Amino acid sequence: MSCFCCGSAPRIVEETEIIVKEPVVMAAPIKVAVTGAAGQIAYSLLYQIASGAVFGPNQPVYLHLLDIAPMMGVLNGVVMELADCALPLLAGVLPTANPEEAFKDVAAAFLVGSMPRKEGMERKDLLSANVRIFKEQGQALDKVARKDVKILVVGNPANTNALICSKYAPSIPRENFTAMTRLDHNRAQAQLADKLGVPVRDVKNVIIWGNHSSTQFPDASNALVNVGGINKPVPAAVNDDEYLKTTFVTTVQKRGAAVIAARKMSSALSAAKAASDHMRDWFLGTGDRWVSMGVISDGSYGTPRDVVFSFPVTVTNGKWKIVEGLTISDFAREMLDITGKELAEEKRDALEVCKD
Repeated sequence: MSCFCCGSAPRIVEETEIIVKEPVVMAAPIKVAVTGAAGQIAYSLLYQIASGAVFGPNQPVYLHLLDIAPMMGVLNGVVMELADCALPLLAGVLPTANPEEAFKDVAAAFLVGSMPRKEGMERKDLLSANVRIFKEQGQALDKVARKDVKILVVGNPANTNALICSKYAPSIPRENFTAMTRLDHNRAQAQLADKLGVPVRDVKNVIIWGNHSSTQFPDASNALVNVGGINKPVPAAVNDDEYLKTTFVTTVQKRGAAVIAARKMSSALSAAKAASDHMRDWFLGTGDRWVSMGVISDGSYGTPRDVVFSFPVTVTNGKWKIVEGLTISDFAREMLDITGKELAEEKRDALEVCKD
């Protein structure tokens, strides 16, 4: 058939389906505090928070950045760089040297800043200096932060700093104060993956027990490795019990010192990644994986009560829960007791400083 007007074949217009994408709904911005914000760890951490890697791709954030007054010039440079990143999820930035300004209405707080350990300084001296910092920050959080704020202490000695911070913020639930042992957890996972020759994602459920110190116990006895789509126990896959009790444990315990020896600076990049992992899992959940978090001890597995102790946990709907029912071997019992004793001693020393 020809077209009436020109004699050409008629054009057949087919009906096509028009797909309309639903608009992305952004949540209201949340306020997130980071202390020690002009330091090395924060320099890597801030981008991860502001890019959506922590709270999700639809959650804008307003960053509250705290550091001491002499660091304000450096911090202003960091603020300039954040602006230059042109991050769609970054709703605003507040740089300040005032803890109450920094913690006002925050939903999450990364307490990164602490007194660094200096040459010749004993751990007790470090503890004494930091108790005063975290006492002040606890008081400020108690006064102005949201009561459901999630607080991650990164600055060392992280476990006891978290305990002291919670002591001086009595209106915030104690379970909302955690210490970072995720860096140790990530290190342990990476060591096992390397030993087994598999991608790190194929190893899960490694545990860090106790303190973020050289007494911590990296435990592979319940870990699993995915081989050919099947989860196998890591101890059976490694088939070297001596390695898992010696080299594996000491490598993880001393990894921070090894990085400092090689780099001449601390492990800031991996610490920032671990802090991001910790807070992301706390907000968004862990699924079928266990992760290691320093949380207030209820005495589970014969640990000292009322210290911040690293346990295997799962997280659902923003609430962490200690994994129950694990078998503790004689070797593990000895290791848990050593790190528990150190934490009990740290608590005693910290509380003495608080009396001053």
